[in-house]
Amino acid sequence: MKLFNFIPNLLTLTNLFFGCVAVVFGVMGDLEKLALFVSLGLICDFFDGFFARLLKVDNKLGVQLDSLSDLVTFGLTSSIVILNIIGSSTFVIENSSNFLISLTPYLAFLITLSSSYRLAKFNVSTIGTDFTGLPTPANAILIVFLPQFIERFQLELIFENIFILILLVFLSSFLLISNINMFSLKINNLKFNQNKALYVLFFFSIILFASLGLASLPIIITIYIVLNLLRAIV
Repeated sequence: MKLFNFIPNLLTLTNLFFGCVAVVFGVMGDLEKLALFVSLGLICDFFDGFFARLLKVDNKLGVQLDSLSDLVTFGLTSSIVILNIIGSSTFVIENSSNFLISLTPYLAFLITLSSSYRLAKFNVSTIGTDFTGLPTPANAILIVFLPQFIERFQLELIFENIFILILLVFLSSFLLISNINMFSLKINNLKFNQNKALYVLFFFSIILFASLGLASLPIIITIYIVLNLLRAIV
């Protein structure tokens, strides 16, 4: 039985391994393979919690290990994707001789810093049904699949704008460390009244993914963010 209890931690470590591989591909500029290994990390991240609940494994080591893995697989990889996009923008390339402008791509690491803060805050908070701030896996889905979204809708000119890219970095970082309550994607019961926002999200997700594939993922996370903002207002 003790051997089975290690399954959640093994999945968490596998998540970290996939994250490390994703980072390597990102450094080499291969964002498609980075997205692939982040996707594998997402699967492991889901199942480590699933098996922890199934096997009733509750240990402090697993919680800390999960956050450390998420920081690499979802935090660092997101920064590397934005680093690549900003670094390949016309503005940065044409002004590469300017020292300050040449440093602009490194603003992307604000996402890693914010992910670290968000994960640490989660570790010391009281576990509830909602998240405080945008979860790092959701933020990673928003950022990591951005190249597919840009290509699918031919938005290269828009995302060439350095100000839009910097705004995206700050917006992502803010959402990560914000105190906005965001509903969990786990269904504890099937009652519609208690899961309205979740059912709406799943409905749109199925339609969008069926029609747009991976390019739909940033849109789905945007809907998730908007639904939570509407909940906060209402």
